Amino acid sequence: MALIQYLTRIQFEAGAISLLADELRRLGASRPLIVTDKGIVAAGILSTVLAKSGIGLETAVFDETPENPTEAAAYQAVRHFQEADCDSIVAIGGGSSIDLGKAVSLLATHPSPLEQYAVILGGLSRITPNKPPVIAVPTTAGTGSEVGRAALLTLDDGRKLGFISPYMIPNVALCDPDLTLGLPPYLTAATGMDAVTHCIETFLSPNFNPVADAIALDGLARAVRWIEVATHDGSNRTARSEMMMAALQGGLTFQKGLGAVHSLSHPLGGLKSLKLHHGTLNAVLLPAVLRYNVVDAEEKYARIRIALGLQEGTDLADEMARLSQRLGLPATLSQVGVTADSFEKIAGYAVEDHSTASNPRPVAARDFIRILEKSL
Repeated sequence: MALIQYLTRIQFEAGAISLLADELRRLGASRPLIVTDKGIVAAGILSTVLAKSGIGLETAVFDETPENPTEAAAYQAVRHFQEADCDSIVAIGGGSSIDLGKAVSLLATHPSPLEQYAVILGGLSRITPNKPPVIAVPTTAGTGSEVGRAALLTLDDGRKLGFISPYMIPNVALCDPDLTLGLPPYLTAATGMDAVTHCIETFLSPNFNPVADAIALDGLARAVRWIEVATHDGSNRTARSEMMMAALQGGLTFQKGLGAVHSLSHPLGGLKSLKLHHGTLNAVLLPAVLRYNVVDAEEKYARIRIALGLQEGTDLADEMARLSQRLGLPATLSQVGVTADSFEKIAGYAVEDHSTASNPRPVAARDFIRILEKSL
């Protein structure tokens, strides 16, 4: 197995799920709560994990993770954790299940209410290392949550907030590309564009971290090269592995901060009237944000063109829009049901979002509204 130690412990290889029981023992844990969703169960992925990981068929399972994780689901899962006398969390799925698993670990040892731990409400200093360990097992190649320091949850009042701390990074990421072989084409494309966006936004962040910059550019090049192959030929193991690595690399660069794409996709994903996929939103918003940021990031845009093998002067926004089109993803917000009457509210949330501070160009509410209008 290829062991990587960067921010956290990462086991990356086809078949890595077989190491789950050993990794739990290394953490001193023996009674995990599996946090996952109904789709993972229906697809047979949970049964595969149980059969190949050596953790036992009697392991406690919470499979009620919603499409966008919520405060209510977090407290429900914590009750399962306590009732089953668990000592650790194994989060299996996409970003929603992994983020919910992180929240369960936090709430298992930290007093309520949850909102006090949101980074924009001063929660960073309130999160301590006194938490049960988390092992993340991604089944999509996009979010990077398996190595990310944040959990995104929608509170009962509708706000989608980030809970960020080095202590929120999973203790172990088990990255087994074989677990993504059955991912449908649309989800492969949408989660893949999430990885593309992570690599672009973290690279464009003005925060200084040359190591993360190098990782982001390499991840972006992998994703752009392999996303169409993985989408149109889901059985291609090389493409699945390359996309999982690209997603991991996007997550490894989160400490640089994201940008305006995520500032908007976070509150849009929190709309209760719609069930909007995070990666799809990022793909739709990315071209307009790239056009907005270009005046303050021309040198970095040139480096992205080199990394992608594009001709000098190629319009990156147009290039990303064409990529999304070839993948069969929506091109506009209106195609996924978003209407202009929500823009003022969304822009207000976006200004307060933790990703806004690391956008390469300052963004005010009126700028967010223009970006939304251009994406409609």
